[in-house]
Amino acid sequence: MKVLIVGSGGREHAIAASVAKSAKVDKLYCAPGNAGIEQIAECVPIGAMEFEKLANFAKEKEIDLTIVGPDDPLVGGLVDVLKAAGLRVFGPDEKAAILEGSKAFSKDLMKKYHIPTAAYETFDDPKAALAYLETADMPIVLKADGLALGKGVLICQNLEEAKAGVKEIMEDKKFGDSGNKIVIEEFMTGREVSVLSFVDGKTIKIMSSAQDHKRAGDGDTGLNTGGMGTFSPSPFYTEEVDDYCKKYIYQATVDAMAAEGRPFQGIIFFGLMLTEKGPRVLEYNARFGDPEAQVVLPRMKNDMIEVVEACIDGTLDQIDLQFEENAAVCVILASDGYPVSYEKGFVIKGLERFENTDGYYCFHAGTKRNGNDIVTNGGRVLGVTATGDTLQKARANAYEAAKWVAFENKYMRSDIGKAIDEAGA
Repeated sequence: MKVLIVGSGGREHAIAASVAKSAKVDKLYCAPGNAGIEQIAECVPIGAMEFEKLANFAKEKEIDLTIVGPDDPLVGGLVDVLKAAGLRVFGPDEKAAILEGSKAFSKDLMKKYHIPTAAYETFDDPKAALAYLETADMPIVLKADGLALGKGVLICQNLEEAKAGVKEIMEDKKFGDSGNKIVIEEFMTGREVSVLSFVDGKTIKIMSSAQDHKRAGDGDTGLNTGGMGTFSPSPFYTEEVDDYCKKYIYQATVDAMAAEGRPFQGIIFFGLMLTEKGPRVLEYNARFGDPEAQVVLPRMKNDMIEVVEACIDGTLDQIDLQFEENAAVCVILASDGYPVSYEKGFVIKGLERFENTDGYYCFHAGTKRNGNDIVTNGGRVLGVTATGDTLQKARANAYEAAKWVAFENKYMRSDIGKAIDEAGA
């Protein structure tokens, strides 16, 4: 079959690598792709938000299945456009993708269906938001309602910071129209865990847990980024936590979306906080996480296409989803200065070390081809992933592999997965 993957980041490279292993696939395309994806797929110069061009390409090439990677096209309704063109596509339609597209919607959904989450209030008037803050407990969390590249969340330690945050989001429009509405949320403490899942509208199958590192600097300092590294599984995601989430969160979310007339088919990413009172939902995403996909998908035993088609056909209950009894760690190699400002265009060396090296992966995020060279083309450049029998071994392997790659202004955190050592996992 012919498969088209939409997107250009490390997540899409991880999806492409997983899809390419399927015996069902004989031709793989990616739009627009990157310099790593082009080694396993034919990349075409169509952007993820060019819906009509994507539909026309898929019809012209007689694509059997399209997999949509990023959040913007999902929330924008790409799945609807492709389906209207008679194409088979994996991902939530616009009505279902609102689960990620509007934080106010997802919070209201959780409140209505008693899914455990932080207490909150929603505002579309900055004056009302400021008045509410006067009586709120600190610290407090401010969230732009819409998509903001994973950066629309501010943790404010005091009233002064919170007021400045409201101005930044709602008046200065730091995150554009995503800040027209704001969610003000109770600050929760505990371990964060990410759990990805396949969903077919009624059945949900949970993938292996993971934990992301969002801050730019060691010790979780510095600005929020799209993710500086991750590990899987999380030693903090215990059987007890899993039982609780299956009982009160996972199926409850799928059932709630169906009850609202928004049946969800695709990937639901559960961002969880393990609080003293039990697990709480921090956020939902309507697609694979990035870089969570880079540590979860390499450990999946199943044929990716079989699982994806079961989600589309509503037969996910017949899939026995399995993962390797090992661990994986991903270290992001970024451009120094990310996420604020950085230079691009530096030649990347050492990528050949990953060819035919079992258990080691180099997922491209911000790269492009320049003649015979592959050069840096973004803030997050590469995701170096390694597996191991234990989390500590996987972490050691990932950092060893990170040394194989060289480019000018290379930057990475040195403590990805340090929590593993603290947990003694």
